[in-house]
Amino acid sequence: MELNEKLLKLRKEKGLSQEEFADSLGVTRQTVSKWETKESKPDIDKIEAICRLYNISASKLLFNEGEPEEGKNKTQTLENNKKKTALVLSVSIFMYFLSVCFIIVASSMKVFSDEVMVSIFLLICAIPTCLIVYHFVSNSKEKEKKIVNKKVKKIDDIVALIFTVLYLGISFLTHAWHITWLIWLIYAIAQEIIKLIFEGDKDE
Repeated sequence: MELNEKLLKLRKEKGLSQEEFADSLGVTRQTVSKWETKESKPDIDKIEAICRLYNISASKLLFNEGEPEEGKNKTQTLENNKKKTALVLSVSIFMYFLSVCFIIVASSMKVFSDEVMVSIFLLICAIPTCLIVYHFVSNSKEKEKKIVNKKVKKIDDIVALIFTVLYLGISFLTHAWHITWLIWLIYAIAQEIIKLIFEGDKDE
């Protein structure tokens, strides 16, 4: 925030008119007006008087010390969200591959019956699936505060239902559980495409 903007903000927060502010500093109203329109800047002695009046430090008045850097905070938040998303997806994909390895090893060793083997496989797949759903649902709540798009949500619900039916139908018909989990990766891609299409149009 520029010095002139801060002077205007502080004066309004204090509930002072330009004339009242000028009288307290021993200057004219026109001088205060020039300060607030960036036509001129207060001298050092006036800076000290302003700091005493508003009970703030000179460094905070002149250099924004102690104020939140909104742009930097937003960038940091976005970076943190990206890292969380990358971590969730990496762990989830690893566990999907782990479930496939389990099926292959268990089938070759014939340690478990088919029912037990499929049950364990589904349990392993359920963990990364829940992680992905929880992560994106919890993040979507933050986005909904800024972008309320019921159409996107409805379309996403329909797409999720379609992919669920496809996954269960194909899996039970072919018994290719070690392959059909790829359907969820395709769903994740489709979900992001839907968001880009509709939210991108809204931003424009």
